[in-house]
Amino acid sequence: MATTNAAQRREQAKMEYNAFLAACPSRQLLDRIADKWVVLILCALGGDAAGQSGPRAMRYSELARLLAGVSQKMLTQTLRSLERDGLLTRTVTPTVPVTVTYELTALGLSLHEMTRGLRHWAQAHMGEVLANREEYDARTS
Repeated sequence: MATTNAAQRREQAKMEYNAFLAACPSRQLLDRIADKWVVLILCALGGDAAGQSGPRAMRYSELARLLAGVSQKMLTQTLRSLERDGLLTRTVTPTVPVTVTYELTALGLSLHEMTRGLRHWAQAHMGEVLANREEYDARTS
């Protein structure tokens, strides 16, 4: 059985993408997908918005209206980063005016399943969390 030195073990750990290691690139991906706008965009494109029945392509303006409070800059940056990561596709249709739609890829759909659970959990437990915050603040004030 071959022995390995510390540098080789670190390199092997990087190849296995262990997020508990400081140098692991999967930490950057965790930062990205933990963002509220990412979660909400994935949920919107995945069909979790009111009246939707399953994943569908959406125009930028639809997303902007649905995601109350998102700035144009933040929405644009988030969509670009999701496209770069292969989680959604951006399709430009040469019409007058040009039509641009966004749609989840297979990879994006697989992540959507996780983000939908997070959104449902947050909505279901927000009252309890707020009560705990009030109780904590009362104790520490």
